[in-house]
Amino acid sequence: MNLPATGRRVLISGASRGLGRAVARAFAANGDRVAVHYGSRASDARLTLESLSGTGHILVGGDLSDPAGAAQVADEAAETLGGIDVLVNNAAVNEPHPPATTSYEEWAAAWQRHMSVNLLATALLSHRAAHSMIERASPGRIVNIGSRGAFRGEPDHPAYGATKAAVHALGQSLAVSLAPYGIGVASVAPGFFATERVAHRLSGEAGEAIRAQSPFGRVAEPEEIAEAVLWLASPGAQWSSGAVLDLNGASYLH
Repeated sequence: MNLPATGRRVLISGASRGLGRAVARAFAANGDRVAVHYGSRASDARLTLESLSGTGHILVGGDLSDPAGAAQVADEAAETLGGIDVLVNNAAVNEPHPPATTSYEEWAAAWQRHMSVNLLATALLSHRAAHSMIERASPGRIVNIGSRGAFRGEPDHPAYGATKAAVHALGQSLAVSLAPYGIGVASVAPGFFATERVAHRLSGEAGEAIRAQSPFGRVAEPEEIAEAVLWLASPGAQWSSGAVLDLNGASYLH
């Protein structure tokens, strides 16, 4: 049994702005109904919701770093939408914590935050969404947002790089274990892409250096990443389950 081409029920974590907003818009334009999750940016999430084409979209707020909060987000989305056909694990933190200049207390706190949001929340939402699909005997898709940093390293953001590598590995484990239920799981590994959060890093010489990482001489737009996510969740992409798709404009090859 395959996923329907449109009209699916889609939960996107961390969809208040940036890549999450672009992914939400891509699914909505595809005719799907979207649950826009937010942690603390309720006003931004509402702007995302208001920008979506079609009808039947909802807002779901909740703290994904808490297991009870993650369960509440998934359950509310499933109850309101009538189920979950697609989960996009996009929520993440990425705070600098260079090891040589970060105190032990700050270092420990940074690792705990990154583990809780980037990895644990991904695992918890995936478990909840998968069980929703299995209980309804309905095929589905889970798409994880990983990172190029999982491969090339993140010297000033080591917990980010490590947790994104773990997200890739988690996705591959889930791809094998959930395939008998018709659930495909894949990840994308974007390089640098332009969002409000990183706009300051793209100015001046530092920005030029970032753009020069790719032979195209630019960084990606969020919509380019969103198109890949939409395809990985599509009916024809089941055979991509287990894949980690590089989306970095040839800025890092491995």
